Amino acid sequence: MSPEALLDVVGAVLILLGAALTLTAAVGIVRLPDVLNRMHAASKPQTLGFLLLCVGLALVLREGSATAMLAVAACLQLVTSPVATQMMAKAAHRTRQYRADLVVDDRDREGQGDEPPRAEEAPGGGESGSARDGEPGTR
Repeated sequence: MSPEALLDVVGAVLILLGAALTLTAAVGIVRLPDVLNRMHAASKPQTLGFLLLCVGLALVLREGSATAMLAVAACLQLVTSPVATQMMAKAAHRTRQYRADLVVDDRDREGQGDEPPRAEEAPGGGESGSARDGEPGTR
């Protein structure tokens, strides 16, 4: 087997693995119960799947400009995805947009954490779209 054929096979396997992980992320977004679990499904396998796709495409294409563009896309994905996920998780926690029966806050056990403000206690006096009557995510 020639080196080019071997690179094509390895690249195709990486592309298929990346596509499978991205599909897993999509299924997780649809099937998981609350926003925090969905964000986990959206960030972890999607990021790894995208990186595998980029490496697989770089191996198959074998062009300098295409590899450079894929490297830039992969670096941007590695920088932006964790930050965006962290910001969405903080916003969901502050506005109580999650199922409280599925979340364990270790700070509460140790007496270190204060509970986030409820909608009626939110600064500005307005409603921030948070939970009412124990039902997260309702307006």
